[in-house]
Amino acid sequence: MQAKSDRYLRGVAQLGAVDGEAGMAVVDGLAQSFPDFATYVLEFPFGDIYSRPGLGLREREIATVAALCAMGTAGPQLRVHLHAALHVGCTPQELVEVLMQMSVYAGFPAALNGLAAAKEVFAQRGIALPLD
Repeated sequence: MQAKSDRYLRGVAQLGAVDGEAGMAVVDGLAQSFPDFATYVLEFPFGDIYSRPGLGLREREIATVAALCAMGTAGPQLRVHLHAALHVGCTPQELVEVLMQMSVYAGFPAALNGLAAAKEVFAQRGIALPLD
């Protein structure tokens, strides 16, 4: 068995900090069919980018939620990162505001889809709507 790189090990640590056990479960599932891609997911976004000192995990997740919402084509990934944002300390209210902000820059359909994803994630976590 080949030794894991420093990037890989940093990636595992950062993924755990961002997503908890759920994140590794996703990567482990991906590795069943596409082991090289699972390694890339750990090494580049988490081992290289998320590990940089310029932003905290909370700020990185706010940026990620905004970007995924604005894309309008990444619903599953948006839901994963909404969970992650809550895991790293974002409040539901903050996430709703981020998604609403996207209506200005990405359009109402993207914001509506983002809010629908948030509603689903909040329901899974027992977060009641409307938010105070």
